[in-house]
Amino acid sequence: MTKIEGLIAATFSTFHEDGTLNLDLVPVLVDKLVEDGLRGVFVCGTNGEGPNMTVQERMAVAEAYVKAARKRLLVFVHVGHNSIGESRKMAAHASRIGADAISAVAGFYFKPSSVENLVYCMAEIASAAPDLPFYYYHIPALTGVGMDMVDFLRLSEEQIPNLAGIKYTASSLHEYQACINYGGGKFDILFGYDEMLLSALTVGAKGAVGSTYTFAAPLYRQLMAEFNAGNLEGARRAQHLSVQMVRRLTQHSSIPAQKAIMAMRGIDLGPCRLPLKALSVFDSKLLEAGLDDIKFFETLNIVHAAKPA
Repeated sequence: MTKIEGLIAATFSTFHEDGTLNLDLVPVLVDKLVEDGLRGVFVCGTNGEGPNMTVQERMAVAEAYVKAARKRLLVFVHVGHNSIGESRKMAAHASRIGADAISAVAGFYFKPSSVENLVYCMAEIASAAPDLPFYYYHIPALTGVGMDMVDFLRLSEEQIPNLAGIKYTASSLHEYQACINYGGGKFDILFGYDEMLLSALTVGAKGAVGSTYTFAAPLYRQLMAEFNAGNLEGARRAQHLSVQMVRRLTQHSSIPAQKAIMAMRGIDLGPCRLPLKALSVFDSKLLEAGLDDIKFFETLNIVHAAKPA
């Protein structure tokens, strides 16, 4: 199977001040991501506040991204929902509109009781769009579903014909490496922790999905270029700046803080939906000052101008 190489941005929601969708911002954001050298976008996931949207809204967002991307970027549509029926509806819709792949988290209210049960659930969702690659979205810190992913791959092989791999958002690198190497490397295991990208590259990662790629892709592209060129010290410097940045944004609520950074970079994506709340003016200025202290924006502008390969 073809594996994804490069960075996929887990994009943020785009809302008007009254909380309604602002789809006019989607082409603006997509054009920026194309310019930044992204490989694709992951929409309506955690950072896109998919669980805070209605199914109809999520379908509208997916359509807007497919239309704006014009095949310049791969469009991954997250279709996870506590209702498998609603997930199937969104999966079929993603197929109809020309998305490139679908992904789904485990149910996080009534949780799967075993790996076998998880596989059955994902098979139901994936079968609604049999022509699209399906990626299980493993994010145990939010779903509370932390089952063995090697067992998941083993049991899914026969039951999910369109299984492409896993969007792996967990820090257990030993399991991540085992998934990469399962079956001779037959599945595409996309890494999901931006602040650990270099560690993932060392165990074999080729592709990654992350929220901070939406505003800092040139930094991570430089990191990957340095690693691929054998310059580990340069790659470490780039990763260290990422770690410093993430440490500062996680002093606040992570998604609102990242949307605040987007505004600092010139694209105001609007507020969040409850229970998430936009940063106050004070906290936004505090965050900006912290990023200035580490010369984040200055460095980002330099590497952007250099256009890493």
